[in-house]
Amino acid sequence: MILPPLRDPFFTYRFRRPLHVVRILVALAATYLIIHLFEIPHSSWALVSAVMVMGNLPHIGGVLDKGHQRLLGTLLGAGTGLSFIMLPPTGSPLIPLGSLLAIGIATWLTFSNRHGYSGLMFVISLLLVMGDGSHELDIALWRALNVLLGTLAGILVTLLVLPQKATDMMRFMLAENLERMASLFHAHTTASTSMDLDTQALLKATSSALVKQRGLVDAIHREGRLRRNELDDIISLQRRMLSTIELLLETRWTTRDGHDRIEAMTGLGEEQHRLARELDALAFQVRTGQDIVVTVSQFDLQQHAELATTARNASGRVLFSPSGYLWLNRELARLTARLVLRLGGLSRLPSRRLRRASGRKWGLRASANKGAEDASRKP
Repeated sequence: MILPPLRDPFFTYRFRRPLHVVRILVALAATYLIIHLFEIPHSSWALVSAVMVMGNLPHIGGVLDKGHQRLLGTLLGAGTGLSFIMLPPTGSPLIPLGSLLAIGIATWLTFSNRHGYSGLMFVISLLLVMGDGSHELDIALWRALNVLLGTLAGILVTLLVLPQKATDMMRFMLAENLERMASLFHAHTTASTSMDLDTQALLKATSSALVKQRGLVDAIHREGRLRRNELDDIISLQRRMLSTIELLLETRWTTRDGHDRIEAMTGLGEEQHRLARELDALAFQVRTGQDIVVTVSQFDLQQHAELATTARNASGRVLFSPSGYLWLNRELARLTARLVLRLGGLSRLPSRRLRRASGRKWGLRASANKGAEDASRKP
Protein backbone atom coordinates (compact mmCIF):
# COMPACT_ATOMS: atom_id res chain seq x y z
CA MET A 1 0.00 0.00 0.00
CA ILE A 2 1.32 3.44 -0.94
CA LEU A 3 0.96 6.09 1.76
CA PRO A 4 -1.05 9.26 0.96
CA PRO A 5 1.07 12.42 0.82
CA LEU A 6 0.04 13.70 4.26
CA ARG A 7 1.27 10.47 5.89
CA ASP A 8 4.48 10.36 3.90
CA PRO A 9 7.44 10.92 6.30
CA PHE A 10 9.38 12.74 3.58
CA PHE A 11 6.41 15.10 3.08
CA THR A 12 6.35 16.00 6.78
CA TYR A 13 10.13 16.47 6.67
CA ARG A 14 10.09 18.78 3.65
CA PHE A 15 7.24 20.90 5.02
CA ARG A 16 8.14 20.68 8.71
CA ARG A 17 8.05 24.45 9.23
CA PRO A 18 4.47 25.12 8.05
CA LEU A 19 3.27 21.88 9.64
CA HIS A 20 4.79 22.92 12.95
CA VAL A 21 2.93 26.22 12.74
CA VAL A 22 -0.30 24.28 12.12
CA ARG A 23 0.33 22.05 15.15
CA ILE A 24 0.93 25.01 17.45
CA LEU A 25 -2.26 26.72 16.25
CA VAL A 26 -4.26 23.51 16.70
CA ALA A 27 -2.84 23.04 20.21
CA LEU A 28 -3.72 26.61 21.15
CA ALA A 29 -7.21 26.32 19.67
CA ALA A 30 -7.87 23.02 21.47
CA THR A 31 -6.57 24.38 24.78
CA TYR A 32 -8.60 27.57 24.39
CA LEU A 33 -11.73 25.54 23.69
CA ILE A 34 -11.23 23.35 26.77
CA ILE A 35 -10.55 26.19 29.20
CA HIS A 36 -13.57 28.17 28.00
CA LEU A 37 -15.87 25.16 27.80
CA PHE A 38 -15.14 24.24 31.41
CA GLU A 39 -14.52 27.82 32.57
CA ILE A 40 -11.18 26.97 34.17
CA PRO A 41 -9.75 29.78 36.33
CA HIS A 42 -6.27 31.18 35.70
CA SER A 43 -6.42 29.60 32.24
CA SER A 44 -3.76 31.77 30.62
CA TRP A 45 -1.11 29.44 32.02
CA ALA A 46 -2.56 26.56 30.02
CA LEU A 47 -2.10 28.48 26.77
CA VAL A 48 1.43 29.50 27.72
CA SER A 49 2.33 25.91 28.61
CA ALA A 50 1.01 24.55 25.30
CA VAL A 51 3.27 26.89 23.37
CA MET A 52 6.25 26.40 25.68
CA VAL A 53 6.28 22.62 25.43
CA MET A 54 6.12 22.69 21.62
CA GLY A 55 8.45 25.67 21.18
CA ASN A 56 10.62 25.31 18.09
CA LEU A 57 10.51 21.48 18.19
CA PRO A 58 8.67 20.09 15.16
CA HIS A 59 9.29 16.43 16.00
CA ILE A 60 7.77 13.91 18.41
CA GLY A 61 10.93 13.00 20.27
CA GLY A 62 11.80 16.60 21.11
CA VAL A 63 8.30 17.39 22.39
CA LEU A 64 8.16 14.13 24.36
CA ASP A 65 11.53 14.89 25.96
CA LYS A 66 10.59 18.47 26.73
CA GLY A 67 7.07 17.49 27.81
CA HIS A 68 8.43 14.80 30.12
CA GLN A 69 10.80 17.29 31.71
CA ARG A 70 8.04 19.89 31.97
CA LEU A 71 5.63 17.44 33.62
CA LEU A 72 8.31 16.22 36.03
CA GLY A 73 9.41 19.74 36.94
CA THR A 74 5.81 20.95 37.25
CA LEU A 75 4.69 18.09 39.49
CA LEU A 76 7.74 18.35 41.76
CA GLY A 77 7.64 22.15 41.88
CA ALA A 78 3.88 22.33 42.47
CA GLY A 79 4.07 19.56 45.04
CA THR A 80 6.86 21.33 46.92
CA GLY A 81 4.96 24.61 46.84
CA LEU A 82 1.74 22.98 48.07
CA SER A 83 3.61 21.30 50.93
CA PHE A 84 4.92 24.72 52.00
CA ILE A 85 1.47 26.29 51.79
CA MET A 86 -0.04 23.56 53.96
CA LEU A 87 2.42 24.19 56.78
CA PRO A 88 0.79 25.38 60.03
CA PRO A 89 0.74 29.14 60.61
CA THR A 90 3.61 28.87 63.05
CA GLY A 91 5.82 27.71 60.20
CA SER A 92 5.08 30.65 57.89
CA PRO A 93 8.45 32.37 58.41
CA LEU A 94 10.14 29.23 57.13
CA ILE A 95 8.28 29.25 53.80
CA PRO A 96 10.46 31.84 52.01
CA LEU A 97 13.64 30.20 53.29
CA GLY A 98 12.39 26.74 52.32
CA SER A 99 11.46 27.96 48.86
CA LEU A 100 14.89 29.50 48.33
CA LEU A 101 16.57 26.31 49.55
CA ALA A 102 14.46 24.15 47.20
CA ILE A 103 15.24 26.43 44.23
CA GLY A 104 18.95 26.35 45.05
CA ILE A 105 19.00 22.54 45.25
CA ALA A 106 17.09 22.14 41.97
CA THR A 107 19.39 24.58 40.18
CA TRP A 108 22.47 22.81 41.52
CA LEU A 109 21.27 19.34 40.49
CA THR A 110 20.27 20.34 36.95
CA PHE A 111 23.10 22.78 36.18
CA SER A 112 24.61 22.19 32.72
CA ASN A 113 22.94 18.83 32.09
CA ARG A 114 20.10 17.59 29.88
CA HIS A 115 17.58 17.94 32.72
CA GLY A 116 18.03 21.69 32.92
CA TYR A 117 14.51 22.30 31.61
CA SER A 118 13.06 20.20 34.44
CA GLY A 119 14.95 22.38 36.90
CA LEU A 120 13.61 25.52 35.25
CA MET A 121 10.03 24.21 35.37
CA PHE A 122 10.48 23.21 39.01
CA VAL A 123 11.42 26.79 39.86
CA ILE A 124 8.62 28.32 37.76
CA SER A 125 5.98 25.94 39.15
CA LEU A 126 7.11 26.54 42.72
CA LEU A 127 6.93 30.31 42.23
CA LEU A 128 3.54 30.04 40.52
CA VAL A 129 2.13 28.05 43.41
CA MET A 130 3.62 30.38 46.02
CA GLY A 131 2.21 33.34 44.12
CA ASP A 132 2.46 36.80 45.65
CA GLY A 133 2.74 35.50 49.19
CA SER A 134 -0.97 35.07 49.86
CA HIS A 135 -0.52 31.28 49.86
CA GLU A 136 -4.09 30.50 48.74
CA LEU A 137 -4.40 26.77 48.17
CA ASP A 138 -7.15 26.88 45.51
CA ILE A 139 -5.19 29.35 43.35
CA ALA A 140 -2.08 27.20 43.61
CA LEU A 141 -3.97 24.09 42.54
CA TRP A 142 -5.58 25.82 39.55
CA ARG A 143 -2.23 27.17 38.39
CA ALA A 144 -0.63 23.73 38.58
CA LEU A 145 -3.60 22.17 36.78
CA ASN A 146 -3.37 24.69 33.94
CA VAL A 147 0.33 24.02 33.43
CA LEU A 148 -0.36 20.27 33.22
CA LEU A 149 -3.32 20.81 30.87
CA GLY A 150 -1.32 22.92 28.43
CA THR A 151 1.62 20.52 28.51
CA LEU A 152 -0.59 17.50 27.78
CA ALA A 153 -2.35 19.37 24.97
CA GLY A 154 0.97 20.16 23.30
CA ILE A 155 2.14 16.54 23.56
CA LEU A 156 -1.12 15.07 22.21
CA VAL A 157 -1.29 17.44 19.24
CA THR A 158 2.32 16.67 18.35
CA LEU A 159 1.57 12.93 18.46
CA LEU A 160 -1.68 13.08 16.50
CA VAL A 161 -1.55 15.96 14.00
CA LEU A 162 0.70 15.07 11.03
CA PRO A 163 3.44 13.82 13.38
CA GLN A 164 7.09 14.32 12.50
CA LYS A 165 9.61 11.89 14.00
CA ALA A 166 13.10 12.99 14.98
CA THR A 167 14.32 9.59 13.74
CA ASP A 168 13.05 10.41 10.25
CA MET A 169 14.68 13.84 10.36
CA MET A 170 17.98 12.18 11.25
CA ARG A 171 17.53 9.65 8.45
CA PHE A 172 16.86 12.28 5.79
CA MET A 173 19.71 14.50 6.99
CA LEU A 174 22.05 11.50 6.84
CA ALA A 175 20.91 10.68 3.29
CA GLU A 176 21.37 14.31 2.21
CA ASN A 177 24.87 14.37 3.72
CA LEU A 178 25.83 11.17 1.91
CA GLU A 179 24.63 12.66 -1.38
CA ARG A 180 26.58 15.87 -0.75
CA MET A 181 29.74 13.93 0.04
CA ALA A 182 29.25 11.79 -3.08
CA SER A 183 28.90 14.97 -5.15
CA LEU A 184 31.98 16.54 -3.57
CA PHE A 185 34.08 13.42 -4.05
CA HIS A 186 32.95 12.92 -7.63
CA ALA A 187 33.28 16.59 -8.61
CA HIS A 188 36.84 17.01 -7.36
CA THR A 189 38.09 14.16 -9.60
CA THR A 190 36.97 16.01 -12.71
CA ALA A 191 37.62 19.60 -11.64
CA SER A 192 40.23 21.75 -13.30
CA THR A 193 40.68 24.16 -10.39
CA SER A 194 40.71 23.94 -6.64
CA MET A 195 37.69 24.48 -4.38
CA ASP A 196 35.11 26.86 -5.80
CA LEU A 197 32.10 28.58 -4.21
CA ASP A 198 29.76 25.64 -4.89
CA THR A 199 32.15 23.29 -3.14
CA GLN A 200 32.38 25.60 -0.16
CA ALA A 201 28.59 25.76 0.03
CA LEU A 202 28.32 21.97 0.01
CA LEU A 203 30.95 21.65 2.72
CA LYS A 204 29.18 24.24 4.85
CA ALA A 205 25.77 22.58 4.37
CA THR A 206 27.16 19.16 5.29
CA SER A 207 28.86 20.48 8.42
CA SER A 208 25.71 22.37 9.43
CA ALA A 209 23.62 19.19 9.04
CA LEU A 210 26.01 17.36 11.36
CA VAL A 211 25.43 19.98 14.05
CA LYS A 212 21.66 19.57 13.63
CA GLN A 213 21.97 15.79 13.85
CA ARG A 214 23.84 16.16 17.13
CA GLY A 215 20.94 18.21 18.46
CA LEU A 216 18.48 15.41 17.65
CA VAL A 217 20.21 12.70 19.71
CA ASP A 218 18.10 13.06 22.88
CA ALA A 219 14.87 13.33 20.89
CA ILE A 220 15.65 10.21 18.84
CA HIS A 221 16.55 8.31 21.99
CA ARG A 222 13.18 9.33 23.48
CA GLU A 223 11.40 7.84 20.45
CA GLY A 224 13.01 4.51 21.28
CA ARG A 225 14.35 3.38 17.90
CA LEU A 226 18.07 4.16 18.16
CA ARG A 227 20.36 4.43 21.17
CA ARG A 228 22.68 7.34 21.89
CA ASN A 229 25.87 5.37 21.28
CA GLU A 230 24.58 4.25 17.87
CA LEU A 231 23.78 7.83 16.90
CA ASP A 232 27.15 9.03 18.17
CA ASP A 233 28.90 6.47 15.95
CA ILE A 234 26.90 7.49 12.87
CA ILE A 235 27.60 11.21 13.38
CA SER A 236 31.28 10.59 14.14
CA LEU A 237 31.76 8.55 10.96
CA GLN A 238 30.10 11.27 8.87
CA ARG A 239 32.36 13.91 10.37
CA ARG A 240 35.48 11.86 9.67
CA MET A 241 34.34 11.21 6.10
CA LEU A 242 33.76 14.91 5.56
CA SER A 243 37.19 15.78 6.99
CA THR A 244 38.79 13.21 4.68
CA ILE A 245 37.05 14.70 1.65
CA GLU A 246 38.24 18.19 2.63
CA LEU A 247 41.80 16.89 2.84
CA LEU A 248 41.39 15.20 -0.54
CA LEU A 249 40.30 18.49 -2.06
CA GLU A 250 43.39 20.22 -0.69
CA THR A 251 45.93 17.44 -1.32
CA ARG A 252 45.05 17.07 -4.97
CA TRP A 253 46.07 20.64 -5.69
CA THR A 254 49.14 20.94 -3.49
CA THR A 255 51.42 21.23 -6.53
CA ARG A 256 51.01 20.94 -10.28
CA ASP A 257 53.66 18.23 -10.42
CA GLY A 258 51.82 16.21 -7.82
CA HIS A 259 48.56 16.65 -9.70
CA ASP A 260 50.11 15.39 -12.92
CA ARG A 261 51.46 12.32 -11.13
CA ILE A 262 47.98 11.62 -9.69
CA GLU A 263 46.44 11.99 -13.15
CA ALA A 264 48.86 9.38 -14.48
CA MET A 265 47.56 6.70 -12.08
CA THR A 266 45.60 4.44 -14.42
CA GLY A 267 42.33 3.18 -12.97
CA LEU A 268 42.25 5.51 -9.97
CA GLY A 269 39.52 7.69 -11.46
CA GLU A 270 37.28 4.66 -12.09
CA GLU A 271 37.71 3.54 -8.49
CA GLN A 272 36.79 7.01 -7.26
CA HIS A 273 33.68 7.20 -9.44
CA ARG A 274 32.60 3.77 -8.21
CA LEU A 275 32.92 4.91 -4.57
CA ALA A 276 30.85 8.02 -5.35
CA ARG A 277 28.12 5.80 -6.85
CA GLU A 278 28.21 3.57 -3.79
CA LEU A 279 27.72 6.62 -1.55
CA ASP A 280 24.71 7.60 -3.66
CA ALA A 281 23.29 4.06 -3.42
CA LEU A 282 23.73 4.12 0.36
CA ALA A 283 21.94 7.47 0.55
CA PHE A 284 19.02 6.03 -1.42
CA GLN A 285 18.71 3.01 0.83
CA VAL A 286 18.80 5.14 3.98
CA ARG A 287 16.20 7.60 2.66
CA THR A 288 13.74 4.93 1.51
CA GLY A 289 14.00 2.68 4.57
CA GLN A 290 15.57 -0.24 2.71
CA ASP A 291 17.89 -2.83 4.19
CA ILE A 292 21.49 -1.59 3.93
CA VAL A 293 23.15 -3.90 1.38
CA VAL A 294 25.72 -1.69 -0.33
CA THR A 295 29.12 -3.34 -0.87
CA VAL A 296 31.93 -0.77 -0.70
CA SER A 297 34.90 -1.54 -2.97
CA GLN A 298 38.30 -0.90 -1.39
CA PHE A 299 41.02 0.94 -3.32
CA ASP A 300 43.87 -1.14 -4.75
CA LEU A 301 46.82 1.07 -3.83
CA GLN A 302 49.53 -1.40 -4.75
CA GLN A 303 49.17 -0.77 -8.47
CA HIS A 304 49.80 2.95 -7.89
CA ALA A 305 52.60 2.53 -5.36
CA GLU A 306 55.51 3.11 -7.74
CA LEU A 307 54.10 6.33 -9.19
CA ALA A 308 53.32 7.63 -5.70
CA THR A 309 56.62 6.79 -3.99
CA THR A 310 58.88 7.99 -6.81
CA ALA A 311 57.13 11.31 -7.38
CA ARG A 312 59.52 14.29 -7.67
CA ASN A 313 59.15 17.85 -8.86
CA ALA A 314 61.24 19.58 -11.53
CA SER A 315 63.99 20.41 -9.01
CA GLY A 316 64.23 16.81 -7.85
CA ARG A 317 62.51 17.24 -4.48
CA VAL A 318 60.35 14.33 -3.32
CA LEU A 319 56.59 14.92 -3.59
CA PHE A 320 54.55 13.51 -0.76
CA SER A 321 51.13 14.68 -1.95
CA PRO A 322 50.49 11.70 -4.32
CA SER A 323 51.08 9.19 -1.51
CA GLY A 324 48.91 11.19 0.87
CA TYR A 325 46.22 11.50 -1.75
CA LEU A 326 46.13 7.73 -2.28
CA TRP A 327 45.96 7.09 1.46
CA LEU A 328 43.06 9.54 1.84
CA ASN A 329 41.11 7.75 -0.92
CA ARG A 330 41.60 4.46 0.86
CA GLU A 331 40.61 6.04 4.19
CA LEU A 332 37.38 7.42 2.71
CA ALA A 333 36.49 3.98 1.34
CA ARG A 334 37.29 2.41 4.72
CA LEU A 335 35.13 4.91 6.62
CA THR A 336 32.30 4.41 4.15
CA ALA A 337 32.51 0.64 4.65
CA ARG A 338 32.41 1.15 8.42
CA LEU A 339 29.32 3.35 8.09
CA VAL A 340 27.63 0.72 5.91
CA LEU A 341 28.46 -1.93 8.51
CA ARG A 342 27.13 0.26 11.34
CA LEU A 343 23.91 1.10 9.56
CA GLY A 344 23.43 -2.47 8.42
CA GLY A 345 23.70 -3.63 12.03
CA LEU A 346 20.78 -1.44 13.18
CA SER A 347 17.79 -3.75 13.14
CA ARG A 348 15.36 -0.85 13.64
CA LEU A 349 16.78 1.36 10.90
CA PRO A 350 14.81 -0.16 7.96
CA SER A 351 11.32 1.33 7.81
CA ARG A 352 8.20 -0.22 6.31
CA ARG A 353 6.49 3.19 6.31
CA LEU A 354 9.25 4.69 4.22
CA ARG A 355 9.28 1.75 1.81
CA ARG A 356 5.55 2.18 1.26
CA ALA A 357 5.95 5.95 0.86
CA SER A 358 8.88 5.55 -1.53
CA GLY A 359 6.71 3.42 -3.82
CA ARG A 360 4.81 6.54 -4.81
CA LYS A 361 7.93 8.53 -5.68
CA TRP A 362 10.32 5.93 -7.05
CA GLY A 363 8.03 3.10 -8.10
CA LEU A 364 9.98 -0.06 -7.29
CA ARG A 365 10.60 -0.99 -3.69
CA ALA A 366 13.66 -2.96 -4.62
CA SER A 367 15.29 -0.09 -6.47
CA ALA A 368 17.83 0.47 -3.72
CA ASN A 369 19.09 -3.09 -3.91
CA LYS A 370 19.35 -2.88 -7.67
CA GLY A 371 21.16 0.46 -7.40
CA ALA A 372 23.69 -1.07 -5.04
CA GLU A 373 24.28 -4.03 -7.34
CA ASP A 374 24.72 -1.74 -10.35
CA ALA A 375 27.18 0.42 -8.40
CA SER A 376 29.25 -2.63 -7.58
CA ARG A 377 29.27 -3.95 -11.16
CA LYS A 378 30.16 -0.71 -12.94
CA PRO A 379 33.87 -0.11 -13.54
